[in-house]
Amino acid sequence: MFQEEKSFTFRISLEANFPDDYEGNEDNYAWLQEWERLVKPELLRVLFDSLRRHQTWSAHVRNRGLSPLDEIEIALVKDFSRNSLRLS
Repeated sequence: MFQEEKSFTFRISLEANFPDDYEGNEDNYAWLQEWERLVKPELLRVLFDSLRRHQTWSAHVRNRGLSPLDEIEIALVKDFSRNSLRLS
């Protein structure tokens, strides 16, 4: 089977700003825990909901060995091998 590939990156950088008298780790990274527990799952749900509306593509999470705390790769596949060649 012949396969073509192209990568596209969305990069999200998380930052938290604190007052000058902050000593570090006082909040035990509560801002990061909020991202992992609330924001990231919601973002992934919205993204996959959007991708599912494009029925000629299939989407799945691909694990490249990095922790999902650091990276989530989503593979989008348009499979021409199952049916006659349709480019639409």
